[in-house]
Amino acid sequence: MSAHDTAGQTIEFKRPDGRTATGFLVQADEPLGSVVVIQEWWGVNEQIRGVARRLAAAGFTALVPDLYRGQSTVEQQEAHHLMSGLDFADAATQDVRGAVTLLKARGAGTGKVGVTGFCMGGALTWLAMVHVPEADAGVVWYGYPPLEYIDASKVDKPVMAHWATQDKAFDIAGVDTLEARLREAKVDYEGHRYLAHHAFANETAQGPGRIAITQYDAHWAQLAWDRTMRFFGRHLAC
Repeated sequence: MSAHDTAGQTIEFKRPDGRTATGFLVQADEPLGSVVVIQEWWGVNEQIRGVARRLAAAGFTALVPDLYRGQSTVEQQEAHHLMSGLDFADAATQDVRGAVTLLKARGAGTGKVGVTGFCMGGALTWLAMVHVPEADAGVVWYGYPPLEYIDASKVDKPVMAHWATQDKAFDIAGVDTLEARLREAKVDYEGHRYLAHHAFANETAQGPGRIAITQYDAHWAQLAWDRTMRFFGRHLAC
């Protein structure tokens, strides 16, 4: 694999509606499977590209669909504006599903494809678990949409979720309600809670310009990543 492939490249792919989308692809050397990575509200920035590289280094070809069509920001107000302008249903059923379909067609490793996302991307991962039947597994990082949009009876693939008990963006009480619904629907679900703040796995979630409610925690981030890699190993590499 060339250094260019290791660093990643921008590619185009087709959505189910026939329109073209773009994404950041990092190919694994001797892949075990593939993962679609869904951005935080900042856009496809260097941090989320680093997540794709991390997955590729672990053996999973990774694709980050560019939901903001080339836009990204470090400013909270602009990020809120970009997220508010995003059609979540279109993003899940078209961009994310198109990315999953592309990776399925490429057939890396077992040919199985997972979905993972952070914050806004976590909410979209739940929507993908409902609306993208081609996905084989999902890992959610501290995010969920309005709960009425999650039809637990349609979540028929294994899901892992990482929650921060001190999260002021996604209240843990909402997680309680969601997990009760998942249990009732007998979803293959594994939830983990960490004594942490929102975005605890984002190494840039601290310092000047960042939101006061976010705080990186290296210990919990590593534990969550270890769990994530084992989960994807079980469900995508076998």
